[in-house]
Amino acid sequence: MKIAIIGIGLIGGSLARALRVSGHGDFLIGIDSNAAHRQEAMALDLVDEVDEDLQRIREAELVILATPVDVILGLIPQVLDLIDDHQVVMDVGSTKGRIMQVAQGHEKGHRFVGTHPMAGTEYSGPSAAQVQLFAGKCTVIVDKDKSDPDAVQMVERLFEAIGMSIVYHASQEHDVHTAYVSHISHISSFALALTVLEKEENEKRIFELAGGGFESTVRLAKSNPDTWIPIFAQNRDAVLDVLDEHINSISKFRTLLIKKDFESFRDLIIKANQIRRILN
Repeated sequence: MKIAIIGIGLIGGSLARALRVSGHGDFLIGIDSNAAHRQEAMALDLVDEVDEDLQRIREAELVILATPVDVILGLIPQVLDLIDDHQVVMDVGSTKGRIMQVAQGHEKGHRFVGTHPMAGTEYSGPSAAQVQLFAGKCTVIVDKDKSDPDAVQMVERLFEAIGMSIVYHASQEHDVHTAYVSHISHISSFALALTVLEKEENEKRIFELAGGGFESTVRLAKSNPDTWIPIFAQNRDAVLDVLDEHINSISKFRTLLIKKDFESFRDLIIKANQIRRILN
């Protein structure tokens, strides 16, 4: 299959690597406005050809939008204008409501499939691409009934070929759920990093004590703001709801510390331990 990937960063580049290994991508065209990314993608052998011209998507059976979500919104009408009814377009953005609204507003929206592979790292750019990034992970296909069956089947085969399981959500449902399991985690990590950095100004040796727990908690604070600000903007309402709940939970711990009520504090930790039932 001839595939065009628009945006050759972490996700787009990892898809390219995984598709090569799976044999699902016979010929990969990388399209990126960043000249350094194009050069790097070729040097790393992520794709067969690179270009900045969107017209190249006319050659592909499948077009993958792997840019930041704000860029995806602008690309959707441009890309759908260029394709014919035999081609399929999919995105891999972390928000889905606004993206699906824009796609379904286009006359060729039935050729668009909204997806979100639940995988990633805190790094960005072509050099961050990992061949096993998606293996054993879950991907979400949203609003399946809004896309042509053959288009959905093509996307399903792609994800199955790179070792992903598939679940199906409504786009709005997806955005609420990802606010809980992904978006709030990033905000928490950014906030903790800022807290520690403020302290670090006066106590340079604080990081001598930083162990694995700290590193894993603030790992996401290394994430690219150009990726995450558009996500927070598009999913603002859901993120605000979750953030309010998160602040309330933190306030409970603070209150119990003030009261020296460590028995209740222990009860909250035991309740939190129940997350093992979901994650184990």
